[in-house]
Amino acid sequence: MSFFKKIFSKEKKETLDKGLEKSKENFFGKLSKAVAGKSKVDDEVLDDLEEVLVASDVGVKTTIKIIDRIEARVAKDKYLGTSELDVILREEIAGLLSESGSGEQEELTIASKKPYVIMVVGVNGVGKTTTIGKLAHQFKSQGKKVVLGAGDTFRAAAIDQLQIWADRVDVPIIKQKMGSDPASVAFDTVQSGVKMDADVVIIDTAGRLHNKVNLMNELSKIKRVMQKVIPDAPHEVLLVLDGSTGQNAFEQAKQFTAATEVTSLAVTKLDGTAKGGVVIGISDQFKIPVKYIGVGEGIEDLQIFNKIEFVDSFFKKTI
Repeated sequence: MSFFKKIFSKEKKETLDKGLEKSKENFFGKLSKAVAGKSKVDDEVLDDLEEVLVASDVGVKTTIKIIDRIEARVAKDKYLGTSELDVILREEIAGLLSESGSGEQEELTIASKKPYVIMVVGVNGVGKTTTIGKLAHQFKSQGKKVVLGAGDTFRAAAIDQLQIWADRVDVPIIKQKMGSDPASVAFDTVQSGVKMDADVVIIDTAGRLHNKVNLMNELSKIKRVMQKVIPDAPHEVLLVLDGSTGQNAFEQAKQFTAATEVTSLAVTKLDGTAKGGVVIGISDQFKIPVKYIGVGEGIEDLQIFNKIEFVDSFFKKTI
């Protein structure tokens, strides 16, 4: 049974193109200035390209890696024209995404892992609850039985928002009153998922970065109580990051990966921002696959990340 759909429709591709439009315009506007009047990729062009990549929120470490790879190709090919730079950048960025496992759209078999438990982490305001709702919609559309768990018990609004999504998607939600133990909610949710013969259980968690130790203890406790019901739960720990925050998303990724084992990423709010390069940098630096990207507010606008489609949209020039 395929857990992640592998269909990329024309409509979804158009949404992706539109969602990355500002990032693309920002990147190519700066790149055009960097190579203006130049015919050959030389040290000056590479220095300017480095500035463009850093300014596009690709991140310093990933930028240096990309520049080093292009320098190696220049040395090998001896003469490399600026007209070929787009193609080379496409290839190197797709290569980096592949190395982290991003955009491979792996098929996860859930036949032996039912329910498949996903724990969703991330700070408040990144679109965590919306991501959970849209994921629930995707899975239900695939004919899967989904149960949600309102594990962010520190904010009444978080419980209410998840309830709205549960009602909208028409899936059951397990919740307790505000201030309840999040681990207790997680336990009840996984137990209910087993009793309901659910295919997928998605559990929300608190979005506070109060400090690393407390965060680590809280997430560890949630995992432990889940494992009383399903020994290898959670099967996926999905970190949601707000792409529009650029470099701040790197810091959030650093904090959460230090606090718990993160197995996949969802980068939201890429539409309306010029910071789409953050997807490339985070994927490369943390070696965690990006599984989803948010490119719009619609319920269908949380897309399974496909590196080929992403790079194509990012580099597609408007005629």
